[in-house]
Amino acid sequence: MEEGKKGGLLIVVSGPAGTGKGTVIRALLKKNSGIKVLPSVTTRNPRKGEKEGIHYYFKTREEFERMIENNEFVEWVDYCENYYGTPAKQLEESLESGIDIIMEKEVEGAIKIKERYPDSVLIFLLPPSFYELKRRIMSRGAEDTPVIDKRLRRASEEINYAGRYDYVVTNKRVEDAADNINCIIKAEKLKAFRNIDILKEISL
Repeated sequence: MEEGKKGGLLIVVSGPAGTGKGTVIRALLKKNSGIKVLPSVTTRNPRKGEKEGIHYYFKTREEFERMIENNEFVEWVDYCENYYGTPAKQLEESLESGIDIIMEKEVEGAIKIKERYPDSVLIFLLPPSFYELKRRIMSRGAEDTPVIDKRLRRASEEINYAGRYDYVVTNKRVEDAADNINCIIKAEKLKAFRNIDILKEISL
């Protein structure tokens, strides 16, 4: 994005599997219609109710690896035996058009995005407790015990990254978590460095 050109706000939400990231983001979109979701590209299988181009772009490992070779990602990671990546062209075009974008990313991807886009806003979503996190993962009923154990171990590791984020929000109640994220977004858009043009216009 050109220096001095006002673009869209980039919001990245992370958190362990089972924290309800997707549910909170959907609740947020109902409260703030100005935000658009940029789906990630992934090689994992769709879960019940997930749709191509809305929740994710679903690719085979071979397709994903070709995209890596063609440098089509802002960032990508191999997470729990599946690839996840951020499509570069779509993100750049959206931000340059002034569209506010929210993405759900795992921690390594979020930190890579922060390095490339320092003005991005990183929000870490926490569960009310580790016990509740385990209950949520098990209630999905879509994964066997070894995968659940792996996700729980991974969750413990991911929580250690929370201190590198701009904000931490606990998802005890979906509506409250969505409200808190919406407040963060409104405050970020009012920061002085995001409104240089306005300041220049009214300066004496």
